[in-house]
Formats: sequence, C-alpha cells, structure tokens
Amino acid sequence: MLSRALGARAILRATATATTTRRLAVATPRMTRPIVRLQHTSKPVSAQVFKPLDTFPRRHIGPGAAEKEAMLKEVGVKDIDELLAKAIPAAIRSPKPLALAEGMPERDLLKRLKSIAEKNKVYRSYIGMGYTDTVVPNVILRNVLENPAWYTQYTPYQPEISQGRLESLLNFQTMVADMTGLPFANASLLDEGTAAAEAMLMCWQTGRRNKNTFVVDENCHPQTIACLKTRAESFKINVVVADVFNYNFTENKKNLSGVLLQYPNTRGTVHDYEALTATVHAAGGQVAVATDLMALAMLKSPGEFGADIALGNSQRFGVPLGFGGPHAAFFACKEDQKRRMPGRIIGVSKDAEGNPALRLALQTREQHIRREKATSNICTAQALLANMSAMYAVYHGPEGIKAIAERIHGMTGVLAQGIRDSGYAIENDGAFFDTLSVKVDSSAAIIQKALEKEINLRAINNNTVSITLDETVGQQDVVDLLQVFAKDSSSVNLEQVVANAAGATQSNVPVQLQRTSAYLQHPIFNSHRSETEMMRYIHHLQSKDLSLVHSMIPLGSCTMKLNATTEMVPVTWSEFSNIHPFAPSDQTEGYKIMLEELEKDLEEITGFDAASLQPNSGAQGEYAGLRAIGAYHAARGEGHRNVCLIPISAHGTNPASAAMAGMDVVIVKCDDDGKLDVKDLKAKVEKNKDKLAAIMITYPSTYGMFEPGVVEACDIVHKNGGQVYMDGANLNAQIGLTKPAEIGADVCHMNLHKTFCIPHGGGGPGMGPIACKSHLAPYLPGHPIVPTGGQNAIGPVSAAPYGSASILPISWSYIKLMGREGMTDATKAALLNANYMRSRLEGHYDILYTNDSGMCGHEFIVDIRPFVPKGIEAIDIAKRLQDYGFHSPTMSFPVTNTLMVEPTESESKVELDRFCDAMIAIRKEIEDVVSGKVPKDNNVLKNSPHSLEVMMSDKWDKPYPRELAAFPVPHLRANKFWPTVSRVDDAYGDRNLMCTCPSPEEYLE
Repeated sequence: MLSRALGARAILRATATATTTRRLAVATPRMTRPIVRLQHTSKPVSAQVFKPLDTFPRRHIGPGAAEKEAMLKEVGVKDIDELLAKAIPAAIRSPKPLALAEGMPERDLLKRLKSIAEKNKVYRSYIGMGYTDTVVPNVILRNVLENPAWYTQYTPYQPEISQGRLESLLNFQTMVADMTGLPFANASLLDEGTAAAEAMLMCWQTGRRNKNTFVVDENCHPQTIACLKTRAESFKINVVVADVFNYNFTENKKNLSGVLLQYPNTRGTVHDYEALTATVHAAGGQVAVATDLMALAMLKSPGEFGADIALGNSQRFGVPLGFGGPHAAFFACKEDQKRRMPGRIIGVSKDAEGNPALRLALQTREQHIRREKATSNICTAQALLANMSAMYAVYHGPEGIKAIAERIHGMTGVLAQGIRDSGYAIENDGAFFDTLSVKVDSSAAIIQKALEKEINLRAINNNTVSITLDETVGQQDVVDLLQVFAKDSSSVNLEQVVANAAGATQSNVPVQLQRTSAYLQHPIFNSHRSETEMMRYIHHLQSKDLSLVHSMIPLGSCTMKLNATTEMVPVTWSEFSNIHPFAPSDQTEGYKIMLEELEKDLEEITGFDAASLQPNSGAQGEYAGLRAIGAYHAARGEGHRNVCLIPISAHGTNPASAAMAGMDVVIVKCDDDGKLDVKDLKAKVEKNKDKLAAIMITYPSTYGMFEPGVVEACDIVHKNGGQVYMDGANLNAQIGLTKPAEIGADVCHMNLHKTFCIPHGGGGPGMGPIACKSHLAPYLPGHPIVPTGGQNAIGPVSAAPYGSASILPISWSYIKLMGREGMTDATKAALLNANYMRSRLEGHYDILYTNDSGMCGHEFIVDIRPFVPKGIEAIDIAKRLQDYGFHSPTMSFPVTNTLMVEPTESESKVELDRFCDAMIAIRKEIEDVVSGKVPKDNNVLKNSPHSLEVMMSDKWDKPYPRELAAFPVPHLRANKFWPTVSRVDDAYGDRNLMCTCPSPEEYLE
C-alpha cells in the first residue's frame, strides 16, 4: 500500500510539473468549481501589497462573480440592477447608500473588538438576584456552545432530522420536573422575569379571566416584579406587591387569581410556604414559585409543598453570566395546567415503524394557531442554553449536583460565621442557601471596601448588603469577603472561622425544608461521568440532527444564513461572558461602547432615530413596539385608540402580540395576487378611525413580494391617527436598498437571529431589538436596576436591561465586517438567489405569488395544492426532502399546503442547484403518483423519510426499489444524511402525552 501511495504521489508531481497552469476539475458532487493552479510570476512591489486578504463579504456571500452571471442569465435579466428594478418598487428605493463604515478585515475586527472588550472590568460578582457565576464544563463549552452543529440548527419542527436536540431538550424537561417536583415542564422560556409574567397569565386564565388580582411577594427579584407589572397593564390585572405573610387572602378571594413567591427570596431567606400555599388555594388562587435549581438540590421542592407552577433561571447550571443573557428560563406545572403551558414542549411519540420518537407536542397551543386569542406570543425559546443546562445535569448527575450545592451552601455557612464573628447581624440567619443579607452601618462603605478588592456586592438599602456565593468561589474568595467585613486590618483566621462554623448547633436550613426526595434518577443522568463519555454522548446527539453544517436550510421567513466563526468567537471571551447584568456601570464601559455602536448602525440601516436592545426575541420586539405606540397615544390623550389592523398574511405572532399589548385585532384582507387589499384597508380604517392605534405590516410581505402599495397603506393609516408597525422578519431583503422609516413605518423590530447572523440555536437564542422615530423614543422600554429607554419609558419587556447582551457582539461584528457595500451586496445576493431558484422551479411547480414583472423578493412560495386531490401534500414533500439531505422549506405558511423557500445570500449556486435538482426529482416522483403509475397511499413520498433502520430491514415490501428510497440522486452515495427515525406520528404523541424521559423499559416496549 505504501509503494502504491508513493507511486501515486510521483505521478501527481509529474503531472503538476507538466501542467502548471492547467485547470483541474474536482470530481465531487458538492464542489463543481474548478481549482486553478496558477503559475508563479513576479510583480513589482506597490501599495497594493498592504491590501488585506481577509476581507469578509466574499466569505459571507455564497455566489461568486461567474455564478452570479449564470444566475442572472437564468432569471432573464442582464445585470443585478435590472433585477432590482423589476423586484423593488422605485418609490421605496433609498436615495443614497448606507452611511456605514467600510468593511473591516477579520483580524482587524477581532483586534478592535478585543480592545473594546478589555474596557470591561471582570470583577467577582456576588450580586445574585437570579444571576450567579458558574463553571461551564469545557466539554460542553467546546462541543455545544462553540459547535456549529449545535448552534446552526433550526427549531425542531421536522422531528425526523432533529432527534438529537429533542432528546437533549427532553433531558432538560426531565431535569426541571425532577428538581421542582412538578410533573410537567416545557423546553425553556426567554428569562425568569417574563416566565413569571407567563405564570401570572396562566393563573389569570385558570380563573377564566374574571379574577384580576395577582399578589406578588415584596421579596421577589425587583426586575421580575417590574416585568410582571408591564405585562399586567394590558390585561387590566391588578398586581399587588405585598408581604405575603401579612396579606389577607381570604378577604380578597373574590378577585384573587394567584400569587408569586420567591424561594429562596431575593434577600436569601428560605421560607416555609406550605401553610401559605394552602391558604391561597383555599381562597381560590394558584401559587407560582420563582426558584433556583441549585438550591432545590438541598431544599424541599415547590411541588412537595403544593405549588401549582415553578419557574426560574437555569443559568447557574453551566451557562455564562453574559451580562444578562441568553439564559434558559425553566417552567413547570401541575398536570391539570399542561394545556395552558406557554412555550414549546417536547413529547414522546412513535414513528411509522412503531419505534419511540420525539417531537414538539401540543403545537395547537402556539401563538400562530391561536393568534389574537393567545395570551402568549412566544415564538422562540432558549434551546441552545437549555441544552447546555441539560448537559450540565447529565455530566454531573445527582451526586455531582448535590455536591456542588452542598459546597456552595457550606462556604456560605463559613462566610456567615465569619461575618457573625466580626459583629454583624445576618438578617436571614438560620434560613439561607447561598445568599446572606447583612445588617451594616453603611452599605456604601462596605460596597466600596469590596470594590477595592474587585468584588461586587448588592446594596439592598442603606443598611443592608447581600452576598450570593456560587460554584466558582474558592477559599481565597471567602477570605477576601471576610476581610471586607472585618472591622480591623488584622488577617482573617479562616481555620478558626471554619471551626466555629462546624461547632454551631443551629442548622442553616430549617429541618422541614431540607430535601429528602430523590432527583435525576433516570439513567441518562447517571451514565456519562468521564469527559470521554460526555464528548461521545454530545456527538451522538448532534449526529442525529441536520444543521447548516450539512446543507442549506431554505426556511422562508427564517433567514438561515451563515453564522460566521469570526462573529461567534467573541461570545465566549471572558470580558463579555463573565459580566453580571447589574455590575456597576464603570465596569461595563466596553459593553456600553459596543451596544451604542450597534444601536447607531441599526438606526442607520432602518432609517430611524432611536433604538432599544432590550427585547430578547422578535415577538418581544413586536410587543415592545406596540406598547410604545400605546404609550404614545395615551400621552396625547388618545388612550382609547386600541384597534390594530393586521393583514391576513401576517406572522402568527403579530395578532398575539397585539392582543398582549391590549389592542383589538382587525384583520385586513389580501387580494387574489397576494397583495394587501387597499380597498378593504380603507374600509377598515374608515370604520375604526376614531379608535385606530396601528397597523402591523411585514415587508416584503410574507408572500415574498415588495408590494407597491405599501407607501399608500402607511399614508392611509397616518392620516387617520394610527401608527405603522413594521415586522422586521424580512428585513434581510431591505438593507441598503430601502429602509422601513423611508417607507413610512414608525417603529420596527429586527430579528438579529435572522438578518444579523445570530444563530438560531435549535430554537433560540434570539434577539428582537426595536428602532423607532423620534416621537416614539420617549417610550422605549426602561429597567428598574439599570437605566435604559426614554424619559417616559414603558416597563421592561425582558429581565435584563439589554436582553441577551452577550450575543450582541455577533451582530455588531457582522455589520462591521460587511460594511456599507457588503451589507447592500448581501441583500442583492439574497434577492438574486431567490429569483434564480424561482426561475429554475417555476417550470415544474406553480409559484404562488410574484409581482407584475414575474419577480419575487427574497423568498417565494411553491404551491403544492394542485397535487392534494391526488394524495400528495406539502408534508410529503417536506419529508421526502429529508431523504435528499435537506431540511424542508417553511411548510403551510402563510398558505396551507405550500412551501415557502428562502435561500439567503450565503448559499452558493452549487448548493442552490442541489436543492432545485432535489425538488425537480421529487416533482417526477409526484408525477408517478398523479398519473397512477404508483399507488396513491404507498409510494416513495408517502413513506418518506426512509431511516437507516428501514433501509437495512430484511423485509422490503414497498412498490419501489431501496435505491430510489435512499439514493434518489447519485451524490448521496458519497454524502448522505440519514433521518434517524421514520415519519413521526403527531396525533399519537398528543393523545399519549409524555414529556419526561421514558425509562429504558418503556423504550423496549
């Protein structure tokens, strides 16, 4: 073998010598571009020698110059300008280019961002308030958070190619259910503050929306209380902040919907809530408990003392602080509340072969189904971070989690003893887990003394400070804290303090609150202790999931573009990842610079005057924008304006967000060509002109077109006293060519996880900041801890002041790397890619909507409805595409039995052609069904996808060969992604709901 290899090398060398300038075509199906071997020539030195070679736009934009030429020819235009003229109405084209800087080379970008990051001061933060430092296991950091096979996945709506992350999210649900003692958990929410708001609305719904008093304990975290108040306003819920132990629930039972408790509370006290819970239940209310997963390793679970709902932040289970996010909130409830549960739920079902398979359960609860009847507009979650927390539990197991909790508690006990020895009183002595509230003469003096040691503490008031310990704390940290509280300069005798603590007779947790029940008993939490085993488990799960590392994900209205490595690298820099969200402002100068620059860039891109980075999802951005509109009307004495017009084609979040903002939704029709029906709009405006608050417009529309009547629609609404909200879901088609503000919008949200390259993470994180005109700027969201927003700010819409701040360097980097020309070129490429695919497919399928020139915007809709009478539906094509190695386009939105395709600018012509070839091959398979050549109910489409188990079965009774099932096109033999299960039975999963890890025996059954 060695001699053969050496001989082959000799032949290659000889060939290379003889053909130094010859083009060598690479014979692989995924790479059809030739490799050019260039002959060396010497050139005179010039200033060009200093020109950087690591420019970014050419790396981000898929098609090269030659590919673009071929694509333009296919579309039938001579150049990109002609395409733009035919696709975009001239009336909305921007008159001048973007006023952004030139694109930065990748290395220069990282140097500049590092210099900004270094302006942050990474102190030891013991502030608490729901955020603590944590030890992120490196095996999880490298193999999940920094791994594109995990972070470039989409939400697992196609379960057959998503079994890995579905299993991990099921682990998360099982972990939450075990720790909280409640049977039913979801797959994460956005943050603790908004999770508490969701709990409040669940309690309100349980009372049939007739009981409008919700009591919140005064010792809940302040940011949580503020989020609750914001959400309650639109639903006319009366939030009463009180000392729950002195509140008369019986006297107020007529209007009581529920109560929120914090366990342990914000001051660190661990209360016994069992009797209080019984009192609330007797008064007809529900009990929601905001809690801490790590504390629950030692404390009696909320379920055990009767709570109906438990929620909190899973951040301390292995997710960095990140200046407030992203973190996965958890949410669990009793069995009878499961159909009111917000967010996504992973359930166990079975596939077509009867094997266990996971899927998203109870999807009819989601906002895109319930629309204006929804009380939650959640469209994404924090899947990537939930996976990290689940992996943390898998890696450590019950013994490891308990050991970490006991170590934290033990060090807190030592600290408490030392503080007592220094003569201070501890407010929550004898009833704490990890947080001490200490009575002092001057909080300011103690805080300053701590700062001198680069330690952050929390000042609760002028005479009380609190300290929250975490798993990163070590012996020297405790010594440093004791020195802060020492009343003289003598050194701390830690051995004596430990001895005194050991000799104390008083328990630091009341006996009745000490946990005795088991948790994390499933084998998955007891099988992967070594790093080798953990690494293999993570890789085993990722191998089941299709992501952008495999192929394009052409989901319409989802913009699954490149998440470049250079953009991702800074996320895990300690200067960004290890900052507490409530750290003093002089420690966050780097964040301030980066965030302000990002705001300014987003304002320039959209044409607006102000921006807020607080909303941590697109739907939260919608809500924040509509609340700002409502506040604007109210400030002008027109608070009665509460009608929101929404086109029938709108995203499902739009009517849900409008309802959450307290508005009445009125639907506007679209005409037969998919355009907004201006006649119907005028009629609805005229009918509601005295109450008109806003219209929500997606542009380009969800039908994939730049509608020419958009400016007129904005004018009609403005002339009748309304405001224009633009849904920024499709902003990727606008940048550099038009701007929302120039079109006529007053406020717009931007999906940074779409247009601005934050990855989707398998269902989160996301960011949905808003930008607005100057008249709405005073109403941008504020925050109770860190000043944000306008002078008349609405309340916070996220728990942290800047939402998921640690992923904002991704979008900042993307804009800086691309620069003014690159950003515009990306938009042009997105439009070209979509129209190229449209042109290739329109001879095989009906394309549902195009403009008068036959063009689409950045996406287009393939109509499958003509095949439905013959038995073929959109779902069949979606599943068959999995056999070809592709994720389906968006299925049955915005029109039932259609596929909406969005290629983005990041895909090359090679990849676009692979997808088009697959669709064309599938069209031939459809024709076999339509013509009666193959059975209507037993064919390669109806039986798709074909898992490896099916293909390897001894029995093959299908009326088509195995080769057609598995390898319908030749290149799949060299590069095949296998669905790990056959088609999943959705109905079975909802009828037999199971949302925690099944036992191995159940899998065998």
